[in-house]
Amino acid sequence: MTSNTIAYGIIRAVAIITGVLLLLYFLYTIQSVIAYLAIAAVVALIGRPIVIFLRKRLKLPNIIAVIMTMLLMVSIFAGIVALFVPLITEQSKNLSLLDIDNLQKSLDSLYWEATEYFGASPRVVNEMIEEADIETTILKDFNMGFIPKILNSFVDVLSTVSIGLFSVLFISFFFLKDSKLFQKGILIFIPNDKEGGMISSIDKIKNLLSRYFVGLLLQIFILFVIYTVVLLIVGIENAVVIAFLCALFNIIPYLGPIIGGSIMIILTMTSNLGADFSAVILPKTGWVFLGLVIGQLVDNFFSQPFIFSSSVKSHPLEIFLIIIIAGLLFGVVGMIIAVPGYTAIKVILKEFLADNKIVMSLTKNL
Repeated sequence: MTSNTIAYGIIRAVAIITGVLLLLYFLYTIQSVIAYLAIAAVVALIGRPIVIFLRKRLKLPNIIAVIMTMLLMVSIFAGIVALFVPLITEQSKNLSLLDIDNLQKSLDSLYWEATEYFGASPRVVNEMIEEADIETTILKDFNMGFIPKILNSFVDVLSTVSIGLFSVLFISFFFLKDSKLFQKGILIFIPNDKEGGMISSIDKIKNLLSRYFVGLLLQIFILFVIYTVVLLIVGIENAVVIAFLCALFNIIPYLGPIIGGSIMIILTMTSNLGADFSAVILPKTGWVFLGLVIGQLVDNFFSQPFIFSSSVKSHPLEIFLIIIIAGLLFGVVGMIIAVPGYTAIKVILKEFLADNKIVMSLTKNL
């Protein structure tokens, strides 16, 4: 090996590393655009069955079917937003007139009533907290001053969301109009002799993920109905909005139901501040908790098996392990994209490595 060969190898390695770093930096810089593309692709996958139905059953032209689908999806989104507008308006008005000291006293009162009801005196609770080396009690040093800051930043967030929403809708329209647009973009990077297999994989991925995301919407809707009925029976204000918000958290596997359930319990308790704890707050919270349990039982034994078996065609244990691994590697975002990402990888592996024993075992149901 000559010195020229070694020098050439070093220069080539440095060039490759530099190119990879520049590519990663470029992707990091345009991460918002990548996010818009990913969300638009999901929207297109959800709208795809509707477009197909309008084209094949109602014999509508493609452009008309796409426009009607987009209008339907935008109307649904607008309806969902409209649910939150009264709540946000009411809470903003309440916050502008909010007496922080009175709120602090009400929360303190709720805390002491709860501890006394369950047989834990304030002295015992404080001793337990001090022994655990926690510097402050739950409400003692709780600072409500963050509320005005949230309101001040709301306008900036709204502006960013508006730009993102317009971008997603614009991209989604063209993804639905030309179903091969995304495919053409991917095939640019695929060798000619592999294009046939990749096209087959993309078509299968689109079919599987369309069913998955439609199933996910059905899952959220079922939980939304259960939560709404429970909250209306209990008599919680803004029951529909709270139920939808908590059901929406279910898109985060395993962790989402805990977050949504905690929010529902907290809102139930704080919506009755000043009422008798044992006669009003505790019974209502108990009924809401029972509703949460029923919702999760229905979700775990009906909704999720239906989605995983009929859409992504994966065993529940297999899905569980993939979600946990993705969560450890990439956090909450990894948990959300774990199932669709894993499904896409399985389809591609089956297309190009069908003879591999491991691949055959994992993809036998595809």
